Amino acid sequence: MNIYVANVPYSVKDQDLHELFAPFGELTSAKIIMDRATNRSRGFGFVEMADDDAGRAAIEGTNGKNFHGRDLVVNEARPRTEGDRGGFGGGGRSFGGGDRGGYRSERPRREEY
Repeated sequence: MNIYVANVPYSVKDQDLHELFAPFGELTSAKIIMDRATNRSRGFGFVEMADDDAGRAAIEGTNGKNFHGRDLVVNEARPRTEGDRGGFGGGGRSFGGGDRGGYRSERPRREEY
């Protein structure tokens, strides 16, 4: 079972996450997600448990628990969909922010040249 762990303090490392979840059962992996540009924690991570029952027990035992001064938000990770890209943007809009109304250029689109 893949578990999403949010509201993780920026000082927490992979090993800390592993130690938090180890009492619940065998872990396949424990990973804090790092920002590629700054190499600093993004404040969340993923834990993979070998057994679904152990995963459910781990979620129940850690969700809302104070860990290094912050209350964790822990739940089963949802699989990524094709639309998930991460980074900037959101709501299905492009990096440019989409159509916000107002003035619209009459310049033809690139494919119309």
